[in-house]
Amino acid sequence: MKNATIARFLLQATLWGSSFTFIKASLHGLTPGQLVIARLLLGTAFLLSLAALRHVPLPRGAGLWGHVAAAALFGNVLPFLLLSYGERTTGAGLAGVLVGATPLLTLGVATAVLPAERATARKAVGLLVGFVGVVVVIGPWTDATGSFSGRAACFGAALSYAVGYVYVRKFLSPRALAPLAAAASQLLAAAVLMAAALPFLTWHTPHFTAKVTLSILFLGLFSTGLAYVLYFRLINDVGATNASAVNYIVPVAAVLIGAVALGEAVSWNLLVGGVIVLLGMGYAENRLGQLRRTPEPAAPTPTPTPTPADESVPQAAASTASTANPADKANAQERR
Repeated sequence: MKNATIARFLLQATLWGSSFTFIKASLHGLTPGQLVIARLLLGTAFLLSLAALRHVPLPRGAGLWGHVAAAALFGNVLPFLLLSYGERTTGAGLAGVLVGATPLLTLGVATAVLPAERATARKAVGLLVGFVGVVVVIGPWTDATGSFSGRAACFGAALSYAVGYVYVRKFLSPRALAPLAAAASQLLAAAVLMAAALPFLTWHTPHFTAKVTLSILFLGLFSTGLAYVLYFRLINDVGATNASAVNYIVPVAAVLIGAVALGEAVSWNLLVGGVIVLLGMGYAENRLGQLRRTPEPAAPTPTPTPTPADESVPQAAASTASTANPADKANAQERR
């Protein structure tokens, strides 16, 4: 990856990693449905305003908007709802680790759908190892890290994200939409879909404390608005599978921020499972082999030895210079 791509990659990981803590905090005053519609409306308003200021046009055509709506369903509405419901009974750090399965799930979906991103035998083994890590993280033998239904909801969000990555790569990336236009249109479609679903979801009077208000503002403007511009840029630049690898860094940020900000406990199966998931990714993408290899020192460039023919060139030049017209010499001196 280029340095600019790596910077976008790390920024998106940080924004999404911190979002789990802010989701947890927002749920103290909002229902899952209220939380999702609030972050979508804020993110949409932010990106539409930015697109208007930069004169970036939104997509046109019913067919294209149909693909945008499908991408919004899998990339925003379903995972946002599943995470919001899941985090009612599951820690923010654990939710982040479960979403860390997204790259491996994306690899599986991409193998079935995208000819250019088919899985090799190495990637298939990595996928299986990563799945074992996810099972360890979920830990169905204990409720110490939350309810099983909460963990399953967070894992469902990871699967939905995986489908969203592949859908964008297959149907929207070939349209060469500007990342800002793609992100703004997807969040707009997601907000409309979410508004249509609200009457069927639990609702109570929102309770806005300073903590809840700041959390939802951060979620809407940064973890949703800005992060989805980076999302589309990375998919366009490096493909669905590579772009989804940002979710391997997300769990690290989620666990650290959850432990520091919310005082959440870090259980053994969360750590062990997270490491197994990372090892699966490392093997699938051959990162472990690259770490073991040390680059060979570059051989010194030999200094060419002048041949008699080479030596004659400066001599000839000197001879020519000595016989040059004095006026030409003066002009050359002025140019210097």
